[in-house]
Amino acid sequence: MIGKFLNIFKIPDLRKKLFFTSMMILIYRLGGVVPVPGVDKNALAFLMQGFEGTLLGLYDMFAGGFFSQASIFALGIMPYISASIIIQLLGAIVPYFQRLQKEGEEGRKKIIQLTRYGTVVLASLQAIGVSVFLANYPATAVGPVVPDVGGTFYFVTIITLVTGTVFVMWLGEQISDNGIGNGISLIIMIGIIANAPHVFNAQILKMMEGASNPFTNLFLFILMFIITFIVVAVTTGVRKIPVQYAKRVVGRKVYGGQSTHIPLRILTAGVMPIIFAQALMFLPNTVASFFEGSGFGEFLTTVFAPTHLVYSLVLAFLIIIFTYFYTAIAFNPVDVADNMKKQGGFIPGVRPGKSTADYIDHILTRVTLPASIFLAAVAVFPTFLMAYVPDMDFALASFYGGTSLLIIVGVALDTLQQIESHLVMRHYDGFLKSGKIKGRSSRR
Repeated sequence: MIGKFLNIFKIPDLRKKLFFTSMMILIYRLGGVVPVPGVDKNALAFLMQGFEGTLLGLYDMFAGGFFSQASIFALGIMPYISASIIIQLLGAIVPYFQRLQKEGEEGRKKIIQLTRYGTVVLASLQAIGVSVFLANYPATAVGPVVPDVGGTFYFVTIITLVTGTVFVMWLGEQISDNGIGNGISLIIMIGIIANAPHVFNAQILKMMEGASNPFTNLFLFILMFIITFIVVAVTTGVRKIPVQYAKRVVGRKVYGGQSTHIPLRILTAGVMPIIFAQALMFLPNTVASFFEGSGFGEFLTTVFAPTHLVYSLVLAFLIIIFTYFYTAIAFNPVDVADNMKKQGGFIPGVRPGKSTADYIDHILTRVTLPASIFLAAVAVFPTFLMAYVPDMDFALASFYGGTSLLIIVGVALDTLQQIESHLVMRHYDGFLKSGKIKGRSSRR
């Protein structure tokens, strides 16, 4: 394994990509230490202790803990993800966006630019909500969160938070373009991992103080490994559709005539449905911040708390919907059927053309359903852990099985597979040589 790891540094291009990705992540973590002017960090940290297990506490975890630190990156990357969701939804119903999706590279550039504009708008709305929430919150035992409330505080806070979000968006795009892996997903994953030591340290302290049962913790660790194993199996599982290519004689050479297959991933959408669904679940909290102290604001905060049944049901529904939605974007059966027909390929027993596209779409729909239900079940699993496991808080439950674990495993697998493809392309041994996540067997 050490030799395979050293192979990474023998490829100049891969070495540069990994170094660039590491530098961007380092800049993100170091930049998160810079505080927002006018906010008392100690008072905010004390305030956030009371929001553990709420949607605001979950948002802080996705932001890498920067919200509770009053960082310039407090909003994280969620406004960008929300803008991406809106643009992709518009692409399914608005003709203008549909045309942009069909214009190739130029259309993609316009969509990216519109997504950036949308990010600025959503980040501005969230920054206004955050500044109002912090300014109007009653003084804590440590002191007021904002000692000097005024027009200057609102202006500086909004500008700082929006600029921080735009910079994080830029970092994510740079990682995707010049580094390794999906930049936006990596930033979220790094933020979750950065918060893990604090969560596990709190659990260890509970065990040392006798407030937590060691056998319960052992059971939870075993449960975490079981869930991780299942997540890996589902994420890397494929449904093979047999394909036969007819023989073609060109000059003295004979082409085709071999049998192969189309590897349909059971979870084509990967980890994106969870990230998209979770981003939308943060919107009610943003709306509630505008109605701080009113009955409507308290209603939204209560109903959309991560431990509430309504929150779990809505999150599960969104994950299932986004799994199908993102699968439709990532995999087009019509294009696959057309390419097969042009190359003389066909599925045994199925006519080429539209019948082949319908057949592939039918299979894809059937294999996506259990995968989407599985994602939804794991995402809401922390709620059941808190209900049936004593002395279990939401932050810890999320690491034993939930959205955080799904994102960490999914993003890590995608990044590993990209590294594997670089190694195999240069004829080096990769990490995924054996097992179900074998990276080379499908390309030989």
